[in-house]
Amino acid sequence: MAQVYSVTQINSYIKNMVRQDFLLNRIEIKGEISNCKYTDKNGCIFFTLKDENSAIPVVMYGSDAYKLSFRLKDGMSVVVNGRIDVYMERGAYQLYAKTVTQSGTGELYRQYELLKQQYEDMGYFAPEYKRPIPRYAKRIAVVTARTSAVIQDIRNVAYRRNPYISLYLYSVLVQGNDAKHSIAKGLKCVDNMGFDCIIVGRGGGSIEDLWAFNEPEVIETVFNCKTPVISAVGHETDFTITDFVADLRAPTPSAAAELAVTDIRLIEAQIDDYRNRLTHSMQMILAAYRSRTERMLLELKTYNPQAQLDSKKQQLMHIRHLLDVSVQNMLDTQRHRLVLLSARLDGVSPLKKLEQGYALVENDSEEHITSVSEVKKDDVLTLHLKDGHIKAVAVDIKSNSIKQRGNNNIVR
Repeated sequence: MAQVYSVTQINSYIKNMVRQDFLLNRIEIKGEISNCKYTDKNGCIFFTLKDENSAIPVVMYGSDAYKLSFRLKDGMSVVVNGRIDVYMERGAYQLYAKTVTQSGTGELYRQYELLKQQYEDMGYFAPEYKRPIPRYAKRIAVVTARTSAVIQDIRNVAYRRNPYISLYLYSVLVQGNDAKHSIAKGLKCVDNMGFDCIIVGRGGGSIEDLWAFNEPEVIETVFNCKTPVISAVGHETDFTITDFVADLRAPTPSAAAELAVTDIRLIEAQIDDYRNRLTHSMQMILAAYRSRTERMLLELKTYNPQAQLDSKKQQLMHIRHLLDVSVQNMLDTQRHRLVLLSARLDGVSPLKKLEQGYALVENDSEEHITSVSEVKKDDVLTLHLKDGHIKAVAVDIKSNSIKQRGNNNIVR
């Protein structure tokens, strides 16, 4: 009976057979790209390489993909270098790409990579050589072909962002054998004319079309420019050595205009904001000074001599009122006391006794008689009554004959 194998065993066997094949481990395949997809997660590229009769799936890992000097697109004719291997989970074979070059231009790409590495080693790409782009550029030179759509795109974007900007076109050849000399001459000319910024570039094209911007004449001129240079060559996926040497790379000519020209609407909005903030600050300061002035006027009124005199006068009137009340209270108290004392005095007054029928007795010497022992027979006495006095002579003297009442010298 024949041996039965599992799917995994078969796929493993085929995988080992493929890996042992020397031809399949180092192979270059030419074809057209389709179904090209970039992954954001790890930078891998998945696409299908096909010709008129057949197709093969291709995988390019992120570690190899980042070395590409151009972006893969559907319909692009390329030569892929890599190895054939089997994907065990699906039982499918596919090409694992190491490098990709455009078909027919492989030599140019190799030359491009060599030039790029050469100038990078010379320090032409170093950030310390990059000049800052002026934030408020007024005069901008554009070095490109007069007939290209680049100048129109730059003009549209620039004037939309700032209608007061001044653009100057220096028309050059951007393609062909003489393009490198034309571009270099144009850059040198505008660099000596005192512009705020220079935009150099052209529209998209193949690597052959863009090759003038990889020539040493152009690279050296851009590097030695005293004026900041923005490179705007081709589309976003196109790269030239001029892009790396320039002070700033723009993915498109329109983007170059946006980078070089500040949006005046933002400036006006910022000025309005500054004006509003300044107005608010001035209002706050004026309000503070107004409040301080009012406070000082109030203090001045408070410390005014007339105000102090009025205040002291009012205090004096208050004290006088208190004094009047106090004196009146004291007088009322003393008057009441006087009434009480007068009543008491009236109660013990001799006149009061006289009105009750008593008499005050005096001898000839006007001395008060308080006892019978002070009187002798035939002494002349004066009896004081309430309505007059009587002269009397002591005829008889008896002790204890008169009951004492009240004062001893008053008799009844």
